[in-house]
Amino acid sequence: MFNKLTLYMRETGQEMKRVSWPTWRELRESTMVVLATVAVVTVFIFVVDRVLSFIQKQLILMT
Repeated sequence: MFNKLTLYMRETGQEMKRVSWPTWRELRESTMVVLATVAVVTVFIFVVDRVLSFIQKQLILMT
């Protein structure tokens, strides 16, 4: 059991050395894209929710 864990950790370390890590600039740019996308989706969902709530209230008042 211990031998398998040691082998797994060694192989994981070797694979981590082969990973192509982003530069700080790339990381910053990607983070900004993610934050902007989340903000846009949040506003979109908020607007859709408000419109649907308004429609629902109008339909309830009609009955």
